[in-house]
Amino acid sequence: MNIVIVDDNVTNLMIIEKILQKAGYHQLVLLSSARKLYDYLQLETQKPVEVPVDLILMDLMMPEIDGMEACRTVLANERFHDLPIIFVTAMGDSYKMAEAMDAGALDYVMKPINKVELLARIRSVLRLKYEKDLRKERDKRIQYELDLAKQVQRSMLSAPIEAGDVSISAVYKPSFELAGDLYAWYQISPHRYGVILLDMMGHGISSSLVCMYIYSALKDTITGMVDPEDVMKELNRRMNQLHLPDSLINYYFTAIYFVLDTEQQTIEYVNAGHPAGIAIVDDKVKLLDEGCCALGFFEEIEVKKGIIPYQQGARILLFTDGLSEWLEDEYGDASAMLVHCLQEPGMRDAEGVLQCLQLSSQQLNAPKDDMCLVMISTNG
Repeated sequence: MNIVIVDDNVTNLMIIEKILQKAGYHQLVLLSSARKLYDYLQLETQKPVEVPVDLILMDLMMPEIDGMEACRTVLANERFHDLPIIFVTAMGDSYKMAEAMDAGALDYVMKPINKVELLARIRSVLRLKYEKDLRKERDKRIQYELDLAKQVQRSMLSAPIEAGDVSISAVYKPSFELAGDLYAWYQISPHRYGVILLDMMGHGISSSLVCMYIYSALKDTITGMVDPEDVMKELNRRMNQLHLPDSLINYYFTAIYFVLDTEQQTIEYVNAGHPAGIAIVDDKVKLLDEGCCALGFFEEIEVKKGIIPYQQGARILLFTDGLSEWLEDEYGDASAMLVHCLQEPGMRDAEGVLQCLQLSSQQLNAPKDDMCLVMISTNG
């Protein structure tokens, strides 16, 4: 337990030192001025070293730098912003003491020093510091686990495809470290690709865990069943398995899933309550808006598959409501802006669409909602 005592009066330093030593506090540092405190804490060095300090007992009235200024200076340093400070002072002005407490001190003791009162206040602030240190350690552990979960979640996302007949790419901007958006694609056969984009209810840990649960079923479901109607019914069944009788929350998600057949030149899709995807086929705009309700609400759902044929080529853009809502706030018509970008000559990937939308760095780095878009383009 490292306690620093700061007072320009040598007698006061000795009195406090004796009181603390008799109470069992032996790791004491005695300093005669605020300037010496700055030097001890290495506040002004280019490469500050961590100095172990658990508590500062400081006189309020000192020459050159008074205790109030010293308190503000110490607590303004990132290394010591949680460091408890107790003022030991003969000043009885209540307004001055209120100002001193506003400077960041946790408590004060009046001179002449009452031993019982001093030790009680020390125990109180040290107990508070111990609780804060525990919380910081817990927060650090939680942050580590969140970072690990974030890496796991990002590793689930499919890598871009640049094949002879198709290119697929995505841009992913979560609003939190863990997001409720998920995309995946799988090559079902030499000329068929299954692509899905889903948006889970909510944000953070709970929605990301449900995303991981659904992801565990995606590959086998898509490559095994293939047909969009069957895939959506199976994912709906999986979601209903999560429902607990006593749970107040029913998890659900919206999604678009389609199968692109570059040999038959067809797009077969189901939209489960998701913002309509946009397809440019043979220079015509088609919306992927047929399907069913969001998945997870009902045990049995009716699913209607949409089929879009093409001859010359196709560009398909899928996106979550985090992007469409931002575009509506900014431009009023999200679909028109996305169609405009999708029709740009040479537009072939999701990053290009994002650049076309001209989102600011602030909107990209800290979106209000998870923001995701997936771009699929046939070659030739």
